[in-house]
Amino acid sequence: MSNKRKGLIFEVDITGFTHEARGVAHHEEKAVFVDGALPGERVKVQLTKPHRRFDEAEVIEVITASPDRVEAQCAHFGVCGGCSLQHMRDSAQIDAKQGVLLDNLRQLGKVEAESLLPALRGPLWAYRRRGRLGVKWVPKKNRVLVGFRERGTPYLADLRRCEVLDPSVGERLEELGALMGGMEARSTIPQIEVAVGDEATALVFRHMESLSDADRECLVDYAKRTGLHIFLQPKGPDTVHRLWPEQGELFYVLPAHDVRIDFLPVDFTQVNGLLNRDMVDLALNLLDIHPNERVLDLFSGLGNFTLPMARCAAEVVGVEGDAPMVQRGEESAQRNGITNTRHFVGNLFEPDPKQEWMQQTYDKVLLDPPRAGAMEIMPYLAKMKPKRIVYVSCNPATLARDAGILVNEHGYRLVSAGVMDMFPHTAHVESIAVFEPKKRG
Repeated sequence: MSNKRKGLIFEVDITGFTHEARGVAHHEEKAVFVDGALPGERVKVQLTKPHRRFDEAEVIEVITASPDRVEAQCAHFGVCGGCSLQHMRDSAQIDAKQGVLLDNLRQLGKVEAESLLPALRGPLWAYRRRGRLGVKWVPKKNRVLVGFRERGTPYLADLRRCEVLDPSVGERLEELGALMGGMEARSTIPQIEVAVGDEATALVFRHMESLSDADRECLVDYAKRTGLHIFLQPKGPDTVHRLWPEQGELFYVLPAHDVRIDFLPVDFTQVNGLLNRDMVDLALNLLDIHPNERVLDLFSGLGNFTLPMARCAAEVVGVEGDAPMVQRGEESAQRNGITNTRHFVGNLFEPDPKQEWMQQTYDKVLLDPPRAGAMEIMPYLAKMKPKRIVYVSCNPATLARDAGILVNEHGYRLVSAGVMDMFPHTAHVESIAVFEPKKRG
């Protein structure tokens, strides 16, 4: 496709909104997807990427603003690719995400929820406890940049701070850049992994070459000065090791269930710690576990749901594909004095019916799969005939697909569904759905 039209400026009316949080317009009989536009607006746009069947553009002037448009709180909004919805009122963000969920259920799953759950909402700012920060030494600027990529480019944005990251890191981006700018390894550290617990924040420095003694001392001094826990990663995730302090703990608590979960900085934990507490509470309320019931927790991870459910069930069986996380889940159960859980390693994308846990029945099931969803386990799950299934999803498309399998092929009904705002100001949609067997007759 020729790029002769690139840079063209024109006005359009925004009539829709995509699942990626872009405005939808039409110009010269082609759809135009517009970054930074909201439904109901008239905007002046500049064509950024012409295509044969559609075009991409960005807003350069808002002529008629939507009542849902607000001033972005972050000075880097529009440049940094980390957030895409700061210009949209938070209540309208929720409405848009509910629309994405329901559209996916209808169009992909061919199912309708019998009722819509109230949206679960948490903090709007400084909520993010996990992140991967890019690091780049830029000789022309004589500086190290630390942060996220620019919107639509592979380059790092020049950020001073991040409004959605936990302040222990979000307010230190320039400081981290200055730290690494004075290190010998400034050009061989490509990323920093961020992991925030309830009482400590860890930074994992990925380094492509061995660090000099001077650089290690520099990082130790920084850790002592800031209280941050510093880890090093010379190769893969299994090489992560603590630099300073020599001992320490990362953990979060679920106070409503008297549960503490310890984790390593590269373990999967939920991004939004406060919302996670409410999500666990909601999931357990929806499951309505009775003291005599056995519960199955699929994609159980460290036990985020397993351990709280064990407080009110006869037994909880957790299944997770990552063996080290299964081991840490068992250890967490022991530390919490929980004795009614069993933990299994199982590849849920290639289920093995011979595994012990698959040859049993369960009263209730909770699953929290990754973005790929849980299609492969659905037929086996249906054969277990649980009285209720609660599905926590980070991808409404795969939730909709799996819901279609349960409802249209295996005799379940979609009782309710709703969104949880795990990632405010982004297009990411976290959701939860409840299934029960259809009534006979």
